[in-house]
Amino acid sequence: MKVARHTVLTLIGVLAFTALAYASGGEGGEAHEGLPWANYGWRVLNFVIFIFLLYKFAGAKAAAFFGGRRTQIKKDLEDLASRKSEAEKRLKDVENGIRNLEQEKAAILAEAKTQGDAIKAAIIEKAHKDAEAMKAQAVTSAENEARAAFDRVRAEMADQVVAEATKIVREKLTAEDHERLVDEYLTKVVLN
Repeated sequence: MKVARHTVLTLIGVLAFTALAYASGGEGGEAHEGLPWANYGWRVLNFVIFIFLLYKFAGAKAAAFFGGRRTQIKKDLEDLASRKSEAEKRLKDVENGIRNLEQEKAAILAEAKTQGDAIKAAIIEKAHKDAEAMKAQAVTSAENEARAAFDRVRAEMADQVVAEATKIVREKLTAEDHERLVDEYLTKVVLN
């Protein structure tokens, strides 16, 4: 429908220009008395036949070419519009990312400081616990060493007391006293 309308409008424009050119004069600038309508009619008929044949054999291909070209241009424009909107969206995301970069940096530093403080507190607490455990172990070791030393001293003292008592008893005990003590001891053992 559009092609037919364009063809008619083109035909009218060509006829108007040919009539104007013919009316302006001939060769050498001489003016004609009248228009040779028969010659003009044949030319117009030739032009109409030419346009008809052109439309008949090349019209569909030309329409397809120009229609396809129009469709391709429209598709390209839509693609460009979508790419432009995507680029604008990415630009906004990048701008937001840049704006938020300082906030993210501050948040990361605050998080790292918090974690560092927590690790520091945990290390200090572990060190205190280890120190307390070492103190308790030292106290226990000292008590054990003191007991052991006390037991050694007591054993040495007991050995010395026994040695001194043996010495005193040998010096003062006679053979009679010795037999009497053995008899008393045996009597006590038998009676008990």
